[in-house]
Amino acid sequence: VQLVESGGGLVQPGGSLRLSCVASGFTFSSYAMSWHRQGPGKERELVASISSRGGSTNYLDSVKGRFTISRDNAKNTVYLQMNSLKAEDTAVYYCKAPYYGSWGQGTQVTVSS
Repeated sequence: VQLVESGGGLVQPGGSLRLSCVASGFTFSSYAMSWHRQGPGKERELVASISSRGGSTNYLDSVKGRFTISRDNAKNTVYLQMNSLKAEDTAVYYCKAPYYGSWGQGTQVTVSS
């Protein structure tokens, strides 16, 4: 199982980013996926999850209405669209295949003016 995230960067408060995670080594379309983050000095937390076909999603309360998780099973890719970003969203964001317990390497998101 391999997960490769991309799309992080430096953005001003109120800005947007879209993270991508390309998966390989397993039947992507059969499994739920999730995004997590770990801010400076904080524990890693679940940000959003999506069912295998994308019909069910769940979000951390603090990102509801601002973040959207989606997936393209034809491309073995899960996305995290992040809008109205705040300084407290600054973290390393990780993609996870929960069934396998596998993590990506993470991508840094920094929200700062």
